[in-house]
Amino acid sequence: MTPMRHDTLPVRSEDVPAGGISSFGLHLLAMGAMLCDHLWATVLPQYGVLDWIGRLAFPIFAFLAAEGAVHTHSMRRYLRRLLIFALISEVPFDLMSSGVPFWPFHQNVLWTFLLALLSICAIRRIQSLGRPWLTGLSGCAVAFVGYEVGSLTMCDYFGPGILTVLIFWFFRGRSRPCRLGQLLGLIVVNGWLLGGMTVPVALGGLSFEFPQQATAVLALLPIWCYQGRQGPHGPAVQYVCYAFYPVHLLVLACLALCR
Repeated sequence: MTPMRHDTLPVRSEDVPAGGISSFGLHLLAMGAMLCDHLWATVLPQYGVLDWIGRLAFPIFAFLAAEGAVHTHSMRRYLRRLLIFALISEVPFDLMSSGVPFWPFHQNVLWTFLLALLSICAIRRIQSLGRPWLTGLSGCAVAFVGYEVGSLTMCDYFGPGILTVLIFWFFRGRSRPCRLGQLLGLIVVNGWLLGGMTVPVALGGLSFEFPQQATAVLALLPIWCYQGRQGPHGPAVQYVCYAFYPVHLLVLACLALCR
């Protein structure tokens, strides 16, 4: 779950193509997909389709986090808000995922976004040294460190989650090379690194196992419909979106415990 970007740089209307999905629209779509996934994980496990829908949530949130890193007025405030809500969300997340208020073996997704944005800050700092030859090396090195830290801290989506945000940051823009980079990056992350449950598929006389997590690549369809518009925004909208994450986790945890 990422913040609404009320603190982003103003975008002139003549600079933004008409139509498409706004940032607010992407947030609503991702929040709905996340709710479906968490409903499946807690009170509606018999409806597997909810889990398939839920695969769309994380890539959209990762895209919005990368967008926020590009456009925010103050990265420090952005990081501080993520830290505060990551702390607030940890107990509800632990209750929902493990049934106890403290479970150190899996952290909520806001820690994933926080680590990813810190990685972006590190790359920017190295880039500010003005030595172009360091740019590629620093990007690879920071991505590797971020991947390892994400895996060691056991934040949601682990190291591949950090890489997903970095993919959208490195390949930001609507050009064909950027979209190709996003597509290949998500295929590698979701089809290989995350893997997970597979579904048997028969096609043309051939049978193979399709990784369910790979359906997350379909999140690129609404992401590519984004044209840079914010939609409804402001402090009230932002904090409602922030609060949705811990509140819905807590409600689902209570429902699951009362079953």
